Amino acid sequence: MLGNFLYSNPTRIYFGKDALDNLKIELKKYGSNVLLIYGEGSVKRSGIYDKVVQILHEAGKNVFEDAGVMPNPTVEKLNEGVKRARACNADLLLAVGGGSVIDYAKAVSISAHCEEDPWDKYFIRFEEPTCRIIPVGTILTKVGTGSEMNGGTVITNFSQKLKLGHVFGENVFPKFSLLNPEFTFTVSKYQMVAGIFDVMSHILEQYFTGTDDCVSDYIMEGLMTSLIHSSRIAIQNPMDYEARSNIMWVSTWAINTLVSKGKTTDWMVQMIGQAIGAYTDATHGMTLSAISLPYYRYILQDGLHQFKRFAINVWHISSKGKTDEQIALEGLSAMEEWMKEIGLVLNITDLGVTEDMLESIVKGTLIMEGGYKKLTSNDILSILRSSL
Repeated sequence: MLGNFLYSNPTRIYFGKDALDNLKIELKKYGSNVLLIYGEGSVKRSGIYDKVVQILHEAGKNVFEDAGVMPNPTVEKLNEGVKRARACNADLLLAVGGGSVIDYAKAVSISAHCEEDPWDKYFIRFEEPTCRIIPVGTILTKVGTGSEMNGGTVITNFSQKLKLGHVFGENVFPKFSLLNPEFTFTVSKYQMVAGIFDVMSHILEQYFTGTDDCVSDYIMEGLMTSLIHSSRIAIQNPMDYEARSNIMWVSTWAINTLVSKGKTTDWMVQMIGQAIGAYTDATHGMTLSAISLPYYRYILQDGLHQFKRFAINVWHISSKGKTDEQIALEGLSAMEEWMKEIGLVLNITDLGVTEDMLESIVKGTLIMEGGYKKLTSNDILSILRSSL
């Protein structure tokens, strides 16, 4: 039974081949100073950078730049971004890139006018912003995180061996996001595949909770079915616009707060994956793929009814003459075959994790309570060992 909830999402999405044409419309709503935020050079090589800068100049904006955002944005980079945003008195932060760039832009937006240490306030104490927030707009070039339509941001502190996220309210959501699937064509196959599983993991984290008949589950089964189908096409032909556009749109809906309604949500795969990333700097989607199967097999008995449903409705496993456990396990085996098919990492050893890191990774893992089983430190250690 669905309980009481509020759903609101203020982000305006412009989707399609002509999405960038709408940037000039959005720019009219903001002041003169735009801080252009991007990564380590791919937007320049692809030509997207030149197109964006041209539109900004035609709109009469003063363009300042914050380049070099890394795949796992660091607290040192955040501090640098805060200085840049203050120095140019930014009226708008325009993030051009994937989830890391957008996450970083949101972190800068709530930190630039914060009088406390942002890392301590937002990522250690998990407090909400009380200062002025600089508006963020995004131009998406890599699919996976869904950061273009939510309030989430993740920052890594390598000196503390912590990679922590905070999901903020709608005041931190991007004001607008421009989604042209063609902008994702230049992403490497490895990054494309990692992004696909990041999307899948976001859905699974919300799907594997609850015991009631929830409309969100039906929506998520449809999203997963579309993602699996389109991923197989994209692996064979990364330039297939229909497949890449479907993957992009599934990614946005996977974690823009819609399908979480009526669900408690889990997020333990994300928490363990982030802890691994704090040690190895591994691609986030691959940390999730390496942990997912060991985790879900570990908790399968606690959510057996939902794993059975997953097997039947998503992977079309026959239930005839089988126990619920057999059906559920066949569903996870089908997912494993798909993961192998598209080229995902299936163990943490391939990500650089060694036995001597495990205890520290466990300590760096936040334990959530919304899933079928609240893990102990020993549980997490067992899961990690089964993925070595």
